[in-house]
Amino acid sequence: MAETRLIQGRYRLHDVIGRGGMGEVWRATDESLGRRVAVKCLKPLGPQRDPHFVTVLRERFRREARVAASLQHRGVTVVHDFGEYDGVLFLVMELLEGQNLSQLMEENKQHPLPVQDVVDIAEQVADALAYTHRQGIVHRDLKPANIMRLGDGAVKICDFGIARLGDNIGQTSQLTGTGIAMGTPHYMSPEQISGGQVDHRSDLYSLGCVLYEIATGAPPFNLEDAWAVLVGHRDTPPEPLRTHRAELPDYLDRIVLDLLAKTPDDRPDDAGVLRRRIISARAGLGPGPTELPPVPPVPPARTPADGGSLRLPSWAREMTAGHRVTGDRTASRHAAYDPATELTGEWTTASRVVPAPSPDGQERATAPPELLAVLAGRHRAGLGLGRLGRWEEAEDVHRSVVEDRRRVLGPDHPDTLASRYELGFTLSRLARPADALHQFVLVAEARERVLGADHPDTLAARQETAYVLGRLGRHVEAHQAYVNVLAARERTMGADHPDTLRCRHNLAFNLGRLGRREDAYRMATEVAEARGRLLGQEHPDTLVTRYEVAYDLGQLERWSEALATYREVAAARSDVLGPDHPDTLATRYEVGICLGRLGRSGDALDLYRDLVAARTRVLGPDDPETLRARHGLGVNLGRLSRWEEAVAESREVCAIRERVLGADHPDTLVSRREIAVGLGWLARWPDALAVYRQVAEARARTLGPEHPDTLAARHDEAHCLERLGRHTEATELYRSAAAPRGAGGTDARTPGA
Repeated sequence: MAETRLIQGRYRLHDVIGRGGMGEVWRATDESLGRRVAVKCLKPLGPQRDPHFVTVLRERFRREARVAASLQHRGVTVVHDFGEYDGVLFLVMELLEGQNLSQLMEENKQHPLPVQDVVDIAEQVADALAYTHRQGIVHRDLKPANIMRLGDGAVKICDFGIARLGDNIGQTSQLTGTGIAMGTPHYMSPEQISGGQVDHRSDLYSLGCVLYEIATGAPPFNLEDAWAVLVGHRDTPPEPLRTHRAELPDYLDRIVLDLLAKTPDDRPDDAGVLRRRIISARAGLGPGPTELPPVPPVPPARTPADGGSLRLPSWAREMTAGHRVTGDRTASRHAAYDPATELTGEWTTASRVVPAPSPDGQERATAPPELLAVLAGRHRAGLGLGRLGRWEEAEDVHRSVVEDRRRVLGPDHPDTLASRYELGFTLSRLARPADALHQFVLVAEARERVLGADHPDTLAARQETAYVLGRLGRHVEAHQAYVNVLAARERTMGADHPDTLRCRHNLAFNLGRLGRREDAYRMATEVAEARGRLLGQEHPDTLVTRYEVAYDLGQLERWSEALATYREVAAARSDVLGPDHPDTLATRYEVGICLGRLGRSGDALDLYRDLVAARTRVLGPDDPETLRARHGLGVNLGRLSRWEEAVAESREVCAIRERVLGADHPDTLVSRREIAVGLGWLARWPDALAVYRQVAEARARTLGPEHPDTLAARHDEAHCLERLGRHTEATELYRSAAAPRGAGGTDARTPGA
C-alpha cells in the first residue's frame, strides 16, 4: 500500500510504524471521526494459496476481529474497526504512544528494569489477563513485543484475536502445509510445546517468562537453539531469579517461579489470584534503584544429554529460536521475513521525538537522544514517587522535567504536556486544586490545539479539569465539563469503554454534590453494573463505584440498603486488597456510620473499637484516619448515653487533632463541637456554651460568617443560650441564622476513580 492511501473511503494511511510476521502497521487518520489510529494490514496471500484456505482465513479473521473488538479493558488495546480492502484484511486500533517491553529492554542496554517497574508491569498485565480470561479468551502468544508500556506508565496487551488467528492457521496443517506453531519459543508453555490442551494458565506461564526476562535481563532458558529452548521449558527447572540479581525481593522470585511451574495445576489458579498476590506483596515494597549495574547473562539451561530422544512435536524440529529481547537485534529489524520465526510481531508504536517548532515557526534541532532518555527516566521516577505517596518529591521532579522538556522540545510537545499533566495530578493529590486546575487547563488547551478536541489525551486533561473544579466547589462548571467529555468519549470510544465509565462515575459523584441524589444514585448504579460486567465484581473500579452507590443510598436515607452494600464492598476489598488496606478500612468505617444511623450503636461501637485498633496498627495512633475512627467511637458512646466516656474520648481526639492538624482545622472543630454536645447532655450548659462559641468563632474566621458550617455553629450557640434562659440573645442568633443567604460549602469526599 502506498503512503497516504485512503482505504474504505475513511482511513488515511501515513507511514509504516511496525512490521511483523502477519503484516505491517500504519499510522493513520480516521477521517470520519478526525482521530489518529493504527491500522494493521495482514500480508496478502499469493495466488498459489488454496482458495479454500483463503476463504477459511477470511472467516476466521472476521470472527477473531470481533473477539478483539469486544474486549473493553484499559489493559487491552482497543480495536475500533476491521474489514477487507483490495484483498487485504485490516484492523483499526487505538494509536499507542510508548514502547513495548522489548524496546524498553533494548533502550536499557539489555539490563533488567527497575524492580518497581517490573512489579507494576506484572500487576497491570495480570489485571488485563484476569479480564480477558473471564471472557473466555486466551492470548497464546504473550511476549515482550506484545506488551506495551505507555508514556503515562499504563500497560496494554496487544494482538488479542490476532494471536488466536495465528494459532488456528498454524495448527491447521491441511490449510498451511507448513506446521508453524503458535508462540515464540522463549515464551511458550510446556503444554503448547507438547501439543496438549492450552487454557488460560498457558498465558500465565508466558507471563512468567516475560517477567523473568525484564527482572533479570534474559529469559529463563537463554539458548540460541530452538530445540534446546523447548526442551528447557518442558523438562528443566528454571534458575531462581535471585541467583542472577540478588536485590530482587524474595516474593517476586516466588511469584515468577510459581508461574513457571511445568504443569498448569501447579501455577496460580487464575490471573485474578496472581494480581491479588502482587498487590498484597507490593504494599511493603520500597523504591528500587534508578540505575542498575550490568547483570551477567543467565547461563545456559541444563538440558538432557540426548535431546533427540525427547518427544517434541514434529513442527519443532525446523524451528528457529526467534527474537527474544536479549542480544543484538539491530540486524534482524531489516532482515527478510522468515515465517518460522514468529506469527505476530512488533506492530505497536514506538516513542518518536517530533521536532518542536520554535517561536519563529522554524523547526527546532532534534534533541540528543541521551538527553531525551534522561528526561524520560526522570519522568518515570516522578511517577514512581507518586505511587509511593511521596507527592512533594514527585512535584519537584515533574516541575523540573516540565521546564526541561519545554525548553528542549517546546511547550506543545506531547512529552512536555505529559509531564505537565502529571504535575497537575500531583498538585491535586497535594490538595492544591487551584494550582492543579491551572496546569490541566494549559494541557487541555494545548492538546486540543495539537491533537484535536476528541483525542483521548485531550479528553483525559479535560476530565481532570472537571475533577479539580469539583474540588474547588465549582460543581456547576464541573458538571458541564463532565457532560461534554462524556459525550465525546461515548462518541469516539463507546459507552462501555473503561475511560467512558470512569467519566460517568465522576459525573455521578458530581451530581450528588449538586444535590441531585436520585440522579446520582441511578447513574452510579448503572456504572457499577457495567463495570461489574466488563471488569468483574471484585475489580477495584467496580468496588469504587459500588461504594459510591452505598453513599448515595445513605444520603437518600435508605440506610439498610446502604449497610448491605457497604458490607459487600468491605468483604470484596478484604479479599482483593487485604483486611488492613486503607480502602477496606474506609469501607468498614462507613459500615459503622450506617449501623449508628440504624440505631445499632452497640454494634457500631464494637466495629469502631476494632477499626481503631487496625488503623493504629497500620497507620499509627496520630494518623487522621485513626482519629476519625476514634471520633466515631466517641459519637456512639454518646448515643449509648455513656456521656462521661464520650466527652473524655472527644477531648483526647480534639487535643491530638489540634496538635497534628491545627486548632482551626475542620476535623479539630468537629471534635470540639462533639465535646460541647456531650457537655450539654450532662447539663453543663455554661461549659457547652463556651465551647460552641469557640467553634463558631473559628469557623467564622476560616470559612466566613455566612458559611453553612458557621451558621450551624451559631445555631448551636443559640440553643445553649435558650437552655440558660438568655432568650433575647438566643432570639438574635436564631434570626441571624435564619436570614436568607446563598448556599455554600463543598463536600470533602473525592470520587476515587
